Parts: sequence; C-alpha cells; structure tokens
Amino acid sequence: MVSNVTISKLRPAKWALLPLVAIACAAVAQTDQGNDAGPSNGLNIPADVIVFGKNDPALRKPTAIVNGSIITRTDVEQRLALIVAASGGKIPDAELERLRTQVLRNLIDETLEIQEAAGNKIEITPQQINESYDRVARNFKRTPDQMAAYLKQIGSSPASLKRQIEGELAWNRLLQRRVQPFVNVSQEEVQGIINRLEAAKGATEVRVGEIFLSATPETADATIANARKIMEAVKQGGSFVAYARQYSQASTAAVGGDLGWVRPEQLPDALANEARTMNVGTMAGPIQVPGGFSILYMIDKRQVLTADPRDAVLALRQLSISFPPGTTPQQATDKARQFAEATRTIAGCGSAQKVANDLGAEMVDNDQVKVRDLPVQLQEMMLGLQVGQASPPFGSPAEGVRVLVVCGRDDPQAAQGPNADTIMAQLEEQRVNMRAQRYLRDLRRDAVVDYR
Repeated sequence: MVSNVTISKLRPAKWALLPLVAIACAAVAQTDQGNDAGPSNGLNIPADVIVFGKNDPALRKPTAIVNGSIITRTDVEQRLALIVAASGGKIPDAELERLRTQVLRNLIDETLEIQEAAGNKIEITPQQINESYDRVARNFKRTPDQMAAYLKQIGSSPASLKRQIEGELAWNRLLQRRVQPFVNVSQEEVQGIINRLEAAKGATEVRVGEIFLSATPETADATIANARKIMEAVKQGGSFVAYARQYSQASTAAVGGDLGWVRPEQLPDALANEARTMNVGTMAGPIQVPGGFSILYMIDKRQVLTADPRDAVLALRQLSISFPPGTTPQQATDKARQFAEATRTIAGCGSAQKVANDLGAEMVDNDQVKVRDLPVQLQEMMLGLQVGQASPPFGSPAEGVRVLVVCGRDDPQAAQGPNADTIMAQLEEQRVNMRAQRYLRDLRRDAVVDYR
C-alpha cells in the first residue's frame, strides 16, 4: 500500500524529534567534554548518547493530504468502525492501532482511484451511490434510514460507507474503460480449459480466500509479523472477509479475498501445495509468493464434474430451547440432558411437533437448506441422517440447545461443468485484476502524499 508509494513532502515522525535531540546533544557535549568522540562519520555525536523523549516510528496521526485531497482522522475512525463491527467487536487494542494505519492506507488508495477516475472524466452520480447504498442496507435487512442509524450507533456514518461505494464504483468504471477493452481471451484458450476440465473429472476443486501482503526483502520480517497477527485475530473470531477487504493488496480485496473455484494446480505453486492439504474452515500462512506473502482460507471444496453430497437440499425442522438469565451451568446441563432424551424419541417430523409441545420448545421449518451452507461441524452429521431422523443436540449456554430433524431430502444431480461464456468471463476478470494491480501501483508511485 503506502509503503510502495513514492511520497513527496513526507516528513516521517522520527524527524519531528530532531530539534529536541539536537538540543539534548548540545547540552550533553557542554556538560561532559571529557567523553570520547563517536564514530568518524562527519557528525559531532557523542559516544554516550542520551535520547530525551520517546520515538515510536509506528505512531503518527492518521491524517493525510493526497494530491490535495484531505483524509481526516474522522474518516479513518469511521471506516475503522465498519471493520470492528464486521469482526463482532473482537479486536484487541494493539490490533486496532495496526488496523488504523491500514485503514489510512486503504483510504489513500481509494482517493487515488477516485481522482484517477475523475481525471478520465468518469462521474459517479449521487443517485448511483444512493442506489448502491440502498442495496447494502437491504443486504443487512434494513431500510436506508435504519442503516444510517445503525452506522451511527457503531461509530461510523452513511457518508463513510457511501465514500467506499463511490471508490469501488469509480475504480470499476475506470477499469471497464481503460483496461477491460484491451484484455483478450481466445476461443482456443477457453476450449483448452474445457478439455482439461473433462480430463480432470473427479479431481478436487477448492474455493479459497486470500489476503496478499506485498513485501520487499527489507520489509519481509515486518510483513510476516503482520500476517501472523491477522491470522491470530481471525482465529479469535475476526472476519476473514473484513480483514481481506482492508489488508489485502490484491484486487480481490473488494470481494473479501475470494478467489472463486479453482483447481490447486491453477494457483501459484506455493499456494497450491497448501491448498491440497487444507480442510474446509482452516487457514494457512504466511506463505511466500512472488512479491510478498499470502494467507489462505479454505472456504469450500468439491470434485470436478462430480455430484457433491453437500449440494443435497434438505427440508429441516428445528427444535430449540433457551436458558433463562441466571441459569447455572449445572441447571443448563440438566435441561440439555432432558432435551436430548426427549428428542431421541423423534421418528419423523410429525412426532417432532408433539415433542416440541411437551418440552415447550420453539419450532422453525426451512425446506431449502443446502448441506454445504450449514456450519462445517454439522455437515457430515446431517449427511449421515435419514429422512425422519433427528440430529444430536448442539448449541451453547448463551444460544441454547437445538436439534435438526430431516423432513425431506433432494440429492444432487451430476454436476455440469462451466460453459464457455463463464470460463471466458473468468479469464478476462483474472487478467483485468492483474492489470488493475499494476495500474494502482503506478498511481501510488506518482502520488504526492503529505502526512499531517
């Protein structure tokens, strides 16, 4: 991100201490003339230097002027609030400081993208931004007004989210004009992929998420440390998608790092080796790749052109009980045991109704649940159940205990391979993404960024 930018007018925080250090050195020299001279480097520096004041190179005010456009501390804090909310608020204070710096870098990139689009006479109208904002609100099952209230509640604002929307729309429109028309994919390439898919029928495909962090030999150690901190934050409950959006320096950051469905051999060798052995829901990294390091997250797996049992669609009836406030662990255990014993008698969805009534359990039906959309811990268990059977109880003291009863099942048909149009679109997107990375790199290189 900014570490790759050629920055003009940049005064790193450490230089701000030079006047104080100079005064200190002069005072020491006057009061201790008997000290040995320091190394011969053309500077009059005493051997026993005493630094007055603390210099933390990682500490600086998160504000900047990018080619004349101002990024304020409020901008940074409101965007940071979106990440914290997406991670369930489970971000340690030390990690927040690092995230704050990364958010500033993202805002600098976003500003460069908007400026470049404007320079190419691409205008994103308020109406287009509001329409996208309304769609985001609907995804959160809120009206625009309710979304605005929610954003203010978490410390963000509609303006911050709309600014992010504007950046994404402007950059996509710019790529469509300046990059996409010059990307070509031949019919021979597409047919070659179709032939390879047919030959690879039954082979494993993976859907992985990636967070790519660029690095040079000089910054490799710091980048590895950052990658490990990100992985630890995700393991503690943070959202991989949220971290990918804010940290990843690949073009897939806009979609939460999702690389889509690929065969391991289509990935760089280092990533392919990890992807072949990873289980769904696990991470690997930091993995050294050309230009930096990557973190991989295994979203899903499947077999090429083969019916996947996890694509089965189930009709489920859920029975659940909750624990009132003040319930002790022993009381919760006893109640869960009673619930488990009662639900063992379920023999079909009809009897589930009677058990629910006897236990005072809440009952919910859903007849369009894909097995692969269930939590990983439940998938194998549900695949082993026949119609009419109930799962073992599962849950937590906070969420209560529940069971799932299989009321119906539609097994998947043999999978069909992607058609030529889909493959061509995927190839074009990959090539556009590669050129987009180079485009943004050039914008960073030429940027004039003044930190304040």
